[in-house]
Amino acid sequence: MTGWTMLFYKEVLRFWKVGFQTVAAPVLTAVMYLMIFGHVLEAHVQVYDGVSYTAFLIPGLVMMSVLQNAFANSSSSMVQSKIMGNLVFLLLTPLSHWSWFFAYAISAMVRGLLVGTGVLLAGVLFVWQSSVLNFSLMPLQPVWVIAFAVMGALMLGSLGLIAGLWADKFDQMAAFQNFIIMPMTFLSGVFYSIHSLPSFWQSVSHLNPFFYMIDGFRFGFFGQSDVSPWLSLGVVGVCLGFVSAVALHLLRTGYKIRG
Repeated sequence: MTGWTMLFYKEVLRFWKVGFQTVAAPVLTAVMYLMIFGHVLEAHVQVYDGVSYTAFLIPGLVMMSVLQNAFANSSSSMVQSKIMGNLVFLLLTPLSHWSWFFAYAISAMVRGLLVGTGVLLAGVLFVWQSSVLNFSLMPLQPVWVIAFAVMGALMLGSLGLIAGLWADKFDQMAAFQNFIIMPMTFLSGVFYSIHSLPSFWQSVSHLNPFFYMIDGFRFGFFGQSDVSPWLSLGVVGVCLGFVSAVALHLLRTGYKIRG
């Protein structure tokens, strides 16, 4: 193995050894959202023509799970290493900042995609067991699904790396997640279309990059979206490039990890 692949393997093994907590638990949380919102609103809300509310909800929950868990993986790993003091062993290696970045970001992407796949499979099982629902969750345009899932997971993995470098203790990390990541994911159109909002909040939603990730991901399933998927792809691409550049700069300068 090369240096970055060994670090990548170590990061994947870190979350996989506690997979019940890092993979199974987020899937269960998403299933609870699906059961509650799908059961309560199925007969009362329809967002797209020919698409039931439960069908609309599942891709949103999948992408929300991907984003939240990609962020949690890289951020928790970095801040835990800083607090426990074992980050010094990585500093002794000849690994470049590029190696650090690829290992942390790609391992975060792997966890996010694993959780997202679990949520999608649970959604398929939920639909299959429901006698009142009759629709398919096969993506109409899988290339869009894969593109937004991978880019979104990489972006949140990079953002988690930035947060982990910035935070000195777990409560700072929790504040970043609770006051920034959670509101941005929940207010990104996971449970609703932004066209159902007042005009002011529609404008605010267009400033949220998470909205474009979820809207573009949902387009891959239904061929319908609130904005053009090309616009969403452009916004997500620019945000991914910016966040990755910031993370690489902080790693290169040794921000809060070198004395």
